[in-house]
Amino acid sequence: MHEPDPTPTPDRPPRHRVAPGARTYWLLSRVIVLLLVLAATLVPAALWEPGRPWLLGGAATATVLLLPGVLLAPWLRYRTHRWEATGTAVYSRTGWLGRQWRIAPLSRVQTVEARRNLLHRLLGLAAVSVTTGSAQGAVEIQGLEAAAAEDLVGRLTDAVARTRGDAT
Repeated sequence: MHEPDPTPTPDRPPRHRVAPGARTYWLLSRVIVLLLVLAATLVPAALWEPGRPWLLGGAATATVLLLPGVLLAPWLRYRTHRWEATGTAVYSRTGWLGRQWRIAPLSRVQTVEARRNLLHRLLGLAAVSVTTGSAQGAVEIQGLEAAAAEDLVGRLTDAVARTRGDAT
């Protein structure tokens, strides 16, 4: 009897969801961007009367354009983002408007790293980046719990060391 292939295909998304705290991370990230844009327009509007109508119009436009992303993106991203690491490759599926599948065969992996910015650290999260020689860039897995990210980096590093390939 033939064993089913555990490799994700477009018929089956990668198995693992990101951490639930990723929603908070994405929400706070977008709120921070919105607040910076508003500060960049409202502070000058308060100080420069001749430019006030244009600056207030810019603030209103920015709010209209950015607010849907603040309100919808974190939950839609959480529903669609998936990842998986098998004995042969690392897979990720991202996107909330469009979908992007990324696959990095272990034989092509050059680096594996976990990143934790200030907001990641405050929320106990991390991002894992798996880099190959591809011009398309790294496979990124955002929103993992910090311990899971450290474990994943360790497992991938060991698996890559055992895998024969040219890493290009």
